[in-house]
Amino acid sequence: MCGIVGIFDMRQMRDIDLQLLTRMNETQHHRGPVEGGVHREPGIGFGHRRLSIIDLSSGQQPLFNEDHSVVVVFNGEIYNFAALMEELTRLGHTFRTRCDTEVIVHAWEEWGKDCVHRFRGMFAFSLWDRNKQTMFLARDRLGIKPMYCALLDDGMFLFGSELKALMAIPGLSRELDPCAVEEYFAYGYVPEPRTIFKGAFKLQPGHTLTLKVGGALPAQQKFWDVPFKAHAPMSAEDTEQELIVKLRDAVQSHMVADVPLGAFLSGGVDSSAVVAMMAGMTSEPVNTCSIGFNDQAYDESVYAAEVAKQYKTSHYRETVDKDDYGLIDTLARLYDEPYADSSAIPTYRVCELARKRVTVALSGDGGDENFAGYRRYRYAMAEERVRSALPASLRKPMFGFLGNVYPKADWAPRMFRAKTTFEALARDLVDGYFHGVSVMPDRVRAQLFSDGFKRSLQGYSAIEVMRKHAANSPTDDPLSIIQYVDMKTWLPGDILTKVDRASMAHALEVRVPLLDHEFVEWASGVPSAMKLHGQEGKYVLKKALEPHLSHDILYRDKMGFSIPLASWFRGPLREHVRQALLGSTLADTGFFNMAFLQEMVEQHQSGRRDYTAPMWTLLMFEAFLRNCMGVEEQRPLAAA
Repeated sequence: MCGIVGIFDMRQMRDIDLQLLTRMNETQHHRGPVEGGVHREPGIGFGHRRLSIIDLSSGQQPLFNEDHSVVVVFNGEIYNFAALMEELTRLGHTFRTRCDTEVIVHAWEEWGKDCVHRFRGMFAFSLWDRNKQTMFLARDRLGIKPMYCALLDDGMFLFGSELKALMAIPGLSRELDPCAVEEYFAYGYVPEPRTIFKGAFKLQPGHTLTLKVGGALPAQQKFWDVPFKAHAPMSAEDTEQELIVKLRDAVQSHMVADVPLGAFLSGGVDSSAVVAMMAGMTSEPVNTCSIGFNDQAYDESVYAAEVAKQYKTSHYRETVDKDDYGLIDTLARLYDEPYADSSAIPTYRVCELARKRVTVALSGDGGDENFAGYRRYRYAMAEERVRSALPASLRKPMFGFLGNVYPKADWAPRMFRAKTTFEALARDLVDGYFHGVSVMPDRVRAQLFSDGFKRSLQGYSAIEVMRKHAANSPTDDPLSIIQYVDMKTWLPGDILTKVDRASMAHALEVRVPLLDHEFVEWASGVPSAMKLHGQEGKYVLKKALEPHLSHDILYRDKMGFSIPLASWFRGPLREHVRQALLGSTLADTGFFNMAFLQEMVEQHQSGRRDYTAPMWTLLMFEAFLRNCMGVEEQRPLAAA
């Protein structure tokens, strides 16, 4: 696990400024504190920070082929590197190390751009082929590892594992992209391929980019997609048995390491499944870690302890204060662009805990996306059943009217909070799903933004992100469509971004076997009715795991990594929220309707409305402006 950076002169192959290259590289020291290296030649400069996982004594980067005509910088792990090394050796290639990085340069020599199809793992890499005068960049299929890029006005192309590496270059414009701002306040993150800056972009998951000297910036090329291709019919029992075989294979492939390895164990289905599989593959106890909260309403560590006892793991648990809000500015600096998933706080803490014991940790991320585990899938499918029962000519005006007139009753029991449901039923599947998952739905964003900012959008709406992906979906099954959309948006933009930054802040490598691409391909072909069965999400996964985990672990209500934001905003963060949302930092952008922000704060803190998600999203945007844009002096929070 590492951090990579690079500069490529697309025009005249001018010399690369060593000081600038080094500055870029050192912004990512936390990603690779073991050692660093740079390489320069006319028109090209690569930098690398290393966290040694495999072949600790060699494998330093940038790494070359035999005659130094091909050089690579690589972030990630190629889990099938040993098999590829054997194959490439038979084809006449000579290896000087036993690390996965060297496989990339020889695979490029042998198969060119098609080399990415041979890699099983998580990766973001860039290589320079001097003989072909070609620079090639690639990002893994699901977007586990990040890659940020920019083309400057002077023809210099930049890339880095984090946006802060690009921000180290003075020529990168800091102008905010209004469309990215609109997307952030809809999703809580900036979806690929945008970044918060107009002049930078993300290499999308499952895509490559090929640059030539003297050429223009080309379009990104897709090399993989989630197939959602149905399997040949088989019984439920056979499907469950095959699921366990596939899961064991994915977990085993992710356990190769020359450093201490363990797993996150939350006590949920997915992390418990990973630990159960790991325990059967090693003679030593699995290292597991979990965090608990000092408030039982947010603590599920008792379930983690149950699984740890069952599989006799070496379990490590720490308790943290539920009022752990002192991380707000730290998170803003880690993520480089606005990011509003509040579970980043406990994720940061569990990575901090894990690093005390291991260098590599396996996580259960991906289970909900693969097997429809989120509650929102249940809600979306219930709404879709209503839509399919009524003609659009009747449904849209009827539910549109009800959505307009029904009050926003945040204070009422859930069964009476129907406004959002009515609004969703007036829309089609994708628009309704977007409406349901948005941190700020259209009607709230319409009040949030100033008239001037709305004009800068020129009619653009964040729904276009989901519509684009839904239009490219390889399936017409409603549940599979929204799973596909989530795999293109929520998964890389929120979940994987959260884990990458939180883990790399502590020089910890996190691996996600449930997002092994072969496992994802297989899971996508399982019938929807076996994923969401009645009201039970992840049904087939849970049934398959019944011999391995207790009923309480498999079928208890999902908790998630929750923190008490609503009470923070009415209690210990009351004054900080008022200063952040109503102060000059947000007002001076000209983006916001400050009268609505005033109303939002007053109504939330009085208890009349619940604006928790919008307020957290605004709070993290304000923290981004202060910590990443240097808008004003940093304002310390009260100690957590």
